[in-house]
Amino acid sequence: MLSIGPPAALGGYLLAVNVLTYLAFRSDKRRSEVRAWRTPEKTLLTLALVGGWPAAKLAQRRLRHKTRKEPFAGTLNIIGLAWATALGLLLAAGAFPV
Repeated sequence: MLSIGPPAALGGYLLAVNVLTYLAFRSDKRRSEVRAWRTPEKTLLTLALVGGWPAAKLAQRRLRHKTRKEPFAGTLNIIGLAWATALGLLLAAGAFPV
């Protein structure tokens, strides 16, 4: 049986959620251009919150999608700040060897 450790599992999870997040933003952008059914903002923000924030910001900038839409853009930035704060606290606590 193949056993992977927590760092590899976390890395795999983050990779998967970021790919999914980018694809969701890209799909929503394309649907907006043809006035089709859209992905709810709550879904996009939830994907960012559960770990897809880097891909959400990348997609937002690269695709020029929801860059001026408030409160969406501000909420996305707050999610990024929360992730950065959490990571900083974990590093300060020695949770991850640097």
